[in-house]
Order: sequence, then C-alpha cells, then structure tokens
Amino acid sequence: MCGIAGYFGGYRPQEEAAMLLRRMCRAIAHRGPDGEGIFVGDGAGLGHRRLSVIGLSDGAQPMSNAEGTIHITYNGEVFNYIELRRELTALGRRCRTSTDTEVILQLYEEMGADFVTRLNGDFAFAIWDQPRNRLVLARDRMGVRPLFHAWRDGTFHFASEMKALLQIPGVEAEIDPIALDQIFTLWAPIAPRTVFKGICELPPAHFMIVENGEARVRPYWSLSFPESDEGVDRRTEGEIAEELRALLDDATRIRLRADVEVGSFLSGGLDSSIVSALAVRMVPGGLRTFAVTFDDAEFDESAYQAIMVKALGTRHHAVACGADDIAGIFPEIVRHMERPVLRTAPAPLYLLSGLLRQEGLKVVLSGEGADEIFAGYDLFKEAGIRRFCGRQPGSKIRPHLFRKIYPYLTSLQQQTPEYLAAFFGAGADAPDDPLFSHRPRMRVTAGAKMFFSRDLRESLRGYDAADELAAALPKAFARWHPLHQAQFIETRFLLPGYILSSQGDRMAMAHGVESRFPFLDHRLVEFAAGIPPRLKLRGLREKHILREAAAGLLPPVIGQRSKQPYRAPDSASFQGAAGSYVDELMSAEALAATGLFNPQATGKLLEKYHRDGIGGFRDNAAFVGIVSTQLWSREFASTQRQSLPEPAV
Repeated sequence: MCGIAGYFGGYRPQEEAAMLLRRMCRAIAHRGPDGEGIFVGDGAGLGHRRLSVIGLSDGAQPMSNAEGTIHITYNGEVFNYIELRRELTALGRRCRTSTDTEVILQLYEEMGADFVTRLNGDFAFAIWDQPRNRLVLARDRMGVRPLFHAWRDGTFHFASEMKALLQIPGVEAEIDPIALDQIFTLWAPIAPRTVFKGICELPPAHFMIVENGEARVRPYWSLSFPESDEGVDRRTEGEIAEELRALLDDATRIRLRADVEVGSFLSGGLDSSIVSALAVRMVPGGLRTFAVTFDDAEFDESAYQAIMVKALGTRHHAVACGADDIAGIFPEIVRHMERPVLRTAPAPLYLLSGLLRQEGLKVVLSGEGADEIFAGYDLFKEAGIRRFCGRQPGSKIRPHLFRKIYPYLTSLQQQTPEYLAAFFGAGADAPDDPLFSHRPRMRVTAGAKMFFSRDLRESLRGYDAADELAAALPKAFARWHPLHQAQFIETRFLLPGYILSSQGDRMAMAHGVESRFPFLDHRLVEFAAGIPPRLKLRGLREKHILREAAAGLLPPVIGQRSKQPYRAPDSASFQGAAGSYVDELMSAEALAATGLFNPQATGKLLEKYHRDGIGGFRDNAAFVGIVSTQLWSREFASTQRQSLPEPAV
C-alpha cells in the first residue's frame, strides 16, 4: 500500500516538474512513510510514497520495464502475483524483482490494458506507456483503493488523495453543492463526482486511458445477479456452504502474503471472527488481533472480543475510545477523509489503526464486505418486513417484527404497531421502486437538509440525488430479486463511497496501515451473488449460508450472534471539553462565512444540543454533517495549500 501522484501532457521544465511531484507526494506522505520516489520524463511525471510490504529491498517506485520505456506508480497489492509470475515465466519472461509491481508491468507489456482482468487484489495504478504516448490508470473492482484526477491547463493530474491535487497551481478547494446534497441524502457522493469541484474519482472496476488530450473511461468488471428469483443453482445448501468455505479460506490465505507481519481486526462480531479464525491456522508464529472498546456499554463489544481471543489464543490488543477521544481527533478525521460525513464512526477506527502502527504492524485483515455480499445489514430484513406489511396495510401484528431486527434501539421497543409502521414507511413506497429498500434511510437522512442555507437550496433547485442514483442502476436491475437489488445498491455505492473510504482506506492509511478484505475477493463476491436469496436471509436470520459455512470455526455464542452494527456516539461525543470548538464552527459568523447552512435553524439545533442533548438519527446526522462540513471548509477551502513548505528538488 502506498500513495501515488503524477501528471501527463503539457510541458514542464525538469526542475519545476520535480518540485510539483515532491509537493504532491509530501501531501500524502502518511500513506507511504517508508520512502519517496519520482520519475520525470518528456511530457509525464510519476510520484510515489512507499509503504513497504512486499519486496522490501527491490520494490522502490516508480518502476520501469527493462527497456526503460514503460513506467508505473502503483498503490495496493495484487494477491495472486505469485501465480501470475509463474505464467509470465512460462511465456519466457524474466522478472528482475520479487514484487507484484513488476508483475503488473510485464502483464501490461504482454496483454495491454486488458490485463487488469487477471488481477486479484486491491489496487490503483498509473502506467505511462512512453512509446504509445499514453497514460493508463485502473482501480480495483470493489473500490478499496482510491484514485482521483483533475485537468488543469490541458494537463491531466492524478493522485491517491485529493489533497495532493490541491498542490497543483490553479486547482482550488471549492465545494460542489451537488456532492454535498448527495452526502446529506446517500451518505457519499456518486462517483465520479467528489466534494471538490473540478476533481473527479475514477469509479471502482474501471480503467482510464489518457491520450491525445482526451480521457476514455470504461468498466472492466461489473457486479451482476441471476435474473430470476432463485437462479438456476441446483446444488444443495451443504454443497454451497462447502464451496463458500473453500473460497473464503483461499481468499484469506493469499491476503496473508507479505514480507511483514499481518494482524487481524477482531470486533467480536461474526465477520471479523471468521477471518481471524481462518487466519490463526495459517500464521505459524501466532496471530495478533486488534479491537476498539467503548466506555459506553451501548456501543461496546469487548465481552465478545474476549470470548474470541480465548477461543483462538491470539495476542490481543485493544484501544479504549471515549466521547472526548472522538471529539478531540475529529478535525484530523475530516482532514484525512477530505469530505463531510454524517457519523463519527470513522474516528474510533482511526484510533485503532494508530494502535496497530504503535505495535509495529503495517498490514491487517478485516471482515468488511460480508454484510454486503451475504445480506447482513438490518436494512435487508427491514425491506422484507416493509413489503410483508405492505401486503396487509391494516395488520396490527406484522409491524411488531420491526422490534425484532432492532433490539439495540430501546426507544423502539415500547412503540405501538401504528408508530412502527409509520416510522419505517410500511406501505409508503411502491414495491417496484428501484430504491425501495433504501427509501426510509434516504428520507430520514435527507431530513437533515432542512438546515441548508437559502442560497444552497436555490442552487440545488430541481435536483434529486435519489433520482441520479436510480438512473445509474444497470438495465438488468429490475429483473433481479428484491434482496439482490438492495445488495447491489449497498455494494456498488455505499461500500466504496463511504465504508471502504471514510471508515476504511483513509483511517488506516492515515497511520500507514494497509487493510485487506478477504470477503471482497472478487471470486467470493461473484460466488455470493449467485447464491439464492433464501440462503442468505432465512426469515430474520441474516447471513445464513455464511454461518453454515463457518460451522465449527467459532464458539456458538459468536456463530449464532445477531448482527450488531458498528456504531459510535455522534453528537454526544462533542459535549465534553474536547468538543468545545463546535460552538465556534456553528456560530452565526462561521456559518455566514461558508454560506452553506441556515444560521437560525442551526442555532436552534445548537441550543437543543446544549440544553437537552440531541436524539434521533436525523438531528444527529445534521449535527455531525454541519460540524464536519464546517471543518472541511476550514481545512481546505480556507487554507489553499499554505501549510506545505517547498521541497528540495
């Protein structure tokens, strides 16, 4: 894992080009604390910040082919590089290094840009093909590794993080109001849009070719589901579970490939427990596990962590997280995320990644992705219950099912069936609405936009983020099972847009830590997509087939445990001394300066926060969203690259 940057096209004197590349690399130095390299050619330049994980002694980048005509800067890991290198050797090619970087270069020489379909990994790279005078960029299928780009004065620029692109003269940090609206509706912008005007994101599973002053973008992979309720799968449940276990076992095995120690997150939930249980059998020297604990029992899972640690015999490390901890680091969180957010959940993961680095680890396994591909989220069950209730709108019994899927929300347990049906929108949405599964979340989240300023509202007149999301769905979407439709939305939009970025890559790489995700191996994702819905969600038992595949791996209390979503205290995190800065950020003067939020409405929210505290998702999302947006403006729009000194050439 590393940080990359560069440009293509236009003329720059050698010294000026080197200075720019070093400034861009300096902005993302946290991603690669082990070294820096630049390459300046005729009309192109590549920069690299290295986190050395594979090929410690011979993996410096940018790297060139033997002839010195094709050059690469690369972030991530290709986990099947050993098998691919054997194939290259069989073709008569000779590798000079032990790295996956050189495997990518040689595959490109052998196959052209289509070679990316052969890669199993998490990656973002740029290849400058000097003879063809073109730049080829690609991003992994699931969107684990980021890649952003911007044009300026006819020159194409790219980087792992947007703060590197802000080092380019003339690129300004101006907020995109549509992206902000998308965040306050969908939790994340819809790629390629970003919160910075003029800066775009290369979508997951796409590659881009830049030549002759133009960029062409096209997908090389897509997530798809059977076009019938159950597909044509005739295997037994046991056969499916057995193949699933074998795939997951192999996905974990190849993600342990590294020349440094690999640890594992262990939250106490099903997914990280499965990954840790598989990994501990493959690490001869013993596995180290890592977790976050909370002072507040509502969010804490340390009791389940202790059960797994005892069962696996791992060397366990935990970091305690309190409200003041979240508030104290939240400005730094926003700087690394580079966007506003509606939740504080990334903050504890930032602390957790810091613990890994303190313990000397650079690489960690994560259970992320299982909820998306095996239907683990409560949202999937909720959508089914809403459809069930919609078939008998007057039922007094069916709405009680909502209580069963949210046992951790104590306020719901005492509500009437009428309230529950209204709260979850039972019967409110047409069953054939492509966004049926996500409409309640979108409605509640979008309620936070009541705090938008008049000018911002006016600039967004006639725009609907949900309509744009619906328009981006594939043609076959309408023919998929409703559960598969919901899974697609989560997997292709929220997973890369929020989970893998704000909570994943950015929090880990802030400390130079690489996260690896066995559940997001594309072979496993494709296999899971073909599993019949009834084997993923059996009644209200989420991830049924995954539990069956993991039988015997985990203590029963973990293996049968219901999903407890990862959460952290939101507005309550700022009520101590460490959060005192919110008063200044939400003051009338500060709000008027950014012009994004209504000072009167926001002032009332702040009064409520101080008087009674804030309850409910909408107001908590609004509070965190306003605070993070104001912090974003202060960090980026107000500073404009003033913090980085000129590097030595």
